[in-house]
Amino acid sequence: MNGVHLIGNLATDVELRELGDGKKVASFLLAVGRGARDAGADFVWVNAWDRQGELCSEYLAKGNRVGVEGRLRSRTWEQDGKRRDAVEVVARRVDFLFTGERTADETPFEAVSA
Repeated sequence: MNGVHLIGNLATDVELRELGDGKKVASFLLAVGRGARDAGADFVWVNAWDRQGELCSEYLAKGNRVGVEGRLRSRTWEQDGKRRDAVEVVARRVDFLFTGERTADETPFEAVSA
């Protein structure tokens, strides 16, 4: 089973790229605290695809708090003659956990009614 749940703050602004054929991907670096105040943080790259990526690009900025649910993906490439490895999160869901001065028209999802 490949699943991950993270809560953290964006360490970078969101970068939205168009890949052709209508595909888009938004990437950002997420800082995830290790629990104790002085324990530091881990930094994880997150990729959100298509409409979810567009929403992340439109509404998120460096410092915003989010919850991410997705799967881990590893990749390898060569750069300057050296092998590079990375592990990143492919987001299935990104929850915006910050509060801000937004109107109902600016909210990227419908309010849940009881």
